[in-house]
Amino acid sequence: MKKNLFYKIFFSYLVIISLSFLLLDLFLREEVEKNLTSQIETEMMSYAKIIDLSPREKVTEQIGEMANISNCRVTLIDARGKVFADSEKDVTQMENHSNRPEVQEARLKGSGKSVRFSSSLNIDMLYVAVTIRNGEKINGYVRLARPLHDVQKVIQKMYESILGASAIAVIVSLLIALFISYRLAEPIRAMERFTEKLRQGEPVGAILLNTADETKKLADNINFLVEELKDKIRIANEEKSKLMTALTSMTEGVLIINAQGLIEFVSPVLGDMLSVRYEDVFGKTLMEAFRSAELQKILTEFKRTGENITREITLDMAEAVILNVSVSAVHGYPQEDKTMIVFHDVTRLKKLEKVKEDFVANVTHEIRTPLTAIIGYLETIKNGAIGNIDETKKFVDIILNQAERLNRLVEDLLTLSHIELKELKFNFENVSINAAITNVISLVEAKAKEKKITIHNNVRENFPMIRADKDKLTQIFVNILDNAVKFTPESGRITIVAKEADAYTAVSISDTGIGVPRDEIQRLGERFYRVDRSRSRDLGGTGLGLSIVKHLMIAHGGRMEIESELGRGTTVSLLFPLAKKEQNRVPL
Repeated sequence: MKKNLFYKIFFSYLVIISLSFLLLDLFLREEVEKNLTSQIETEMMSYAKIIDLSPREKVTEQIGEMANISNCRVTLIDARGKVFADSEKDVTQMENHSNRPEVQEARLKGSGKSVRFSSSLNIDMLYVAVTIRNGEKINGYVRLARPLHDVQKVIQKMYESILGASAIAVIVSLLIALFISYRLAEPIRAMERFTEKLRQGEPVGAILLNTADETKKLADNINFLVEELKDKIRIANEEKSKLMTALTSMTEGVLIINAQGLIEFVSPVLGDMLSVRYEDVFGKTLMEAFRSAELQKILTEFKRTGENITREITLDMAEAVILNVSVSAVHGYPQEDKTMIVFHDVTRLKKLEKVKEDFVANVTHEIRTPLTAIIGYLETIKNGAIGNIDETKKFVDIILNQAERLNRLVEDLLTLSHIELKELKFNFENVSINAAITNVISLVEAKAKEKKITIHNNVRENFPMIRADKDKLTQIFVNILDNAVKFTPESGRITIVAKEADAYTAVSISDTGIGVPRDEIQRLGERFYRVDRSRSRDLGGTGLGLSIVKHLMIAHGGRMEIESELGRGTTVSLLFPLAKKEQNRVPL
């Protein structure tokens, strides 16, 4: 249990006062006993000398009277130590006293004293002895003995008086100590309460004390330091706010590692970038958090060299993420050894670069092919290598066909470009699927009849409408039906059905065509991708039709799904949001 300062001070005073009075009592007791004993000794010596000056024959007769007057036991001893007179005992029963300490001291000094326990009386006795001389010759000794209980009675009375006075003095002293302790402890308790609130982050004012001693000066110093601390905290919070604003507004993710190699800060951008939560990576090492040997290698190299490092790495997440990583030191407070890692997600940029490269290569190839054919045939005609008008007409038809193919390619590229740049305008309205499909069938019907392909529209006339751009919807259905006619052998069949499922309307166009290998289905919709390039090119395809459909479906808030089996046909499902789910549409 926490000890209270007040009680510490109070009990300190109590101990000091108690010890002071105890020492005083012991000293007084000792001095009183010593003085009283000395006084009695002097008195007994006086009586002994009186006896010494008395005639020998009268002393023996008057020993009893002298004992009463002196209140002492009187014993007369000859020079050899034999007792020849005693005021209380029969001398015939008494032993030789030459070995008594007081007698031996008197033989040497003329007088002697001794305090010892009397076994006969069972009490402490004070003995004094003086010599009886005849000139230089010692004729004997006079010994007086008095019980010390008289002295103890006097000491006891004095002790009781001292004890009463001491008790009063202790009580008064304790009251004074109580007051002083309170006056000393209360300012300190006030400062304690103030600093505790400060530690807990509670709003505080200032310490106000009604004292004029050192505690007032201490309180003033604390108030001054608190004001300085408030200013520093305010400045630190402002700087922190600026830093957090900068970090959260950055497109780059930031991670800070402390001197122990543990993650102590992850910016929100980095969390979104790598799909991690602050709680999941805080306090972990870089390797534990991201399981990337590449990233750990960069950090290790930085720790070894101390030089800033910038590298490009790939993290294997749910999808591969390509990052430009910069490692540098954090320059802050002394003795801090922190490392900052800045992550720049270049995945999209790299993908765009790859798409751009592929796009340029494909466009170049697709344009070069018809241009090569056109130029070749024109050169043949120019050089006069054609023998008759029919052959010339055939060459012109080929040139015209390639020019039309080139024009379709340019048109598809422009359409796709407008979609991706969000320049294509959409006019959404309620559109009848049956009417839209019936219209598109009329556009491809001639090609279908040439190949004896039957088209079955199984969409009922009263089928619920969808929210769509009518012209763009027609373009979607034309691309899908045109592909179905192109890649379906003669006497084949195309079936169109529609149904509602969940929040979508699904329009499925199935054919009995050549089909697509299972491992190539996921690539359908990529620019210029063809399953059979030579055949697709012979049929006049640009390789952009399904890519246009894919982007137009996204613009409608839907998607395209393809199922196919090689040699058995293909089903393209177009999923449109229901009219009541208009909010699911993604406008461009």
